[in-house]
Amino acid sequence: MDIKNAQKVVDNWINEHGVRYFNELTNMAQLTEEVGEVARIIARRYGEQSEKESDKDKDLGEELADVLFVVLCLANQTGVDLQAAFDKRMDKKAKRDHDRHHQNEKLKS
Repeated sequence: MDIKNAQKVVDNWINEHGVRYFNELTNMAQLTEEVGEVARIIARRYGEQSEKESDKDKDLGEELADVLFVVLCLANQTGVDLQAAFDKRMDKKAKRDHDRHHQNEKLKS
């Protein structure tokens, strides 16, 4: 599924099940909360903190999907075509960063 279709799927879900979008500030707070859940899993599973028993069953993919859902909500409610924005950003990064990363000694193993 491309991003444009994902935005449509989220919009359909909101209209069918969610009643309406939360306002932008609420969704921004929700996004922060979801990113925090991703950070907790990564810090404990891949970082140096020990993983709590209650966190071992948490699914990183599902938490990342929660982040994506809220990002798509914010894009929808603010009128952002996220597919176009993403494509534009990737083009810019490809042009700007290609040589930069290949010449970065820290990235050579």
